[in-house]
Amino acid sequence: MQASPVKRLAEDAGLPIYQPATLKDDAVQRQLAAIGADIIVVVAYGLILPQTVLDAAPLGCLNVHASLLPRWRGAAPIQRAIEAGDTATGITIMQMDAGLDTGDMLATTTCPIGPQTTAASLHDDLARLGPPLLLDVLSDIQNARSHHQAQDDGLANYAPKILKSEALLDWQHPANVLDRKIRAFNPFPVCYSTLDSKRVRIWQARPQRGEAQQSTAGTILRSDEAGIVVACGKDELVIETLQLEGGKALSAQQVLSAHHAKFAVSKRFDLPPASEQQ
Repeated sequence: MQASPVKRLAEDAGLPIYQPATLKDDAVQRQLAAIGADIIVVVAYGLILPQTVLDAAPLGCLNVHASLLPRWRGAAPIQRAIEAGDTATGITIMQMDAGLDTGDMLATTTCPIGPQTTAASLHDDLARLGPPLLLDVLSDIQNARSHHQAQDDGLANYAPKILKSEALLDWQHPANVLDRKIRAFNPFPVCYSTLDSKRVRIWQARPQRGEAQQSTAGTILRSDEAGIVVACGKDELVIETLQLEGGKALSAQQVLSAHHAKFAVSKRFDLPPASEQQ
């Protein structure tokens, strides 16, 4: 266990640090109110704040949310945006209320999602955009609050927490859908499939147009230095970086140099059981 970068920076600056297990405790709420803050900023907290906390500061609570609200509300807006095929997302500075990411919007900034964007890279891009936008709002908070914009609930989507069980690939899906999922689940929980009853984690891949063929989804069509080409429900997926059980993530070329027979043409990745198909 070690302190987060935020905590270490606060310690270096001599700022008091409180780490309550819950904000529902009366003593914790009294401690928070005693600080006398004008405004409270919430980033990546993950839980709904009690109304007492929302009311603890005269200017309320602001949230730095990793989505262009109301597009993605909930725990995993970064991953769900990539998985859904969105071409852009962004940061919203939101005045928090009792709902789940339902408060008024004070400011937004946009970030593109490219064909190679992963959850890791998008997280870092948004982390660079959030702080300056937050500081802009805080520097003129009264003006930002007076120009708030209500969310259109009819445009909202829920971004549920990522589950490890979702990482199992179903090769019957189109290649572009699988590509988006692989990028959305990198670096956690990392998509996988099984081959010869062994789990193969897939870190990086790309879709490509497939020639008309009758191969069953999951069948390996080609294996060379360019990657491992797998038939999908539509088109083909080229696996470029993968990880075998007990090993580390390597390029397809590195893996094939030692395990070419494992990925021989016509071998098939397993399809998920009917109960696990999504």
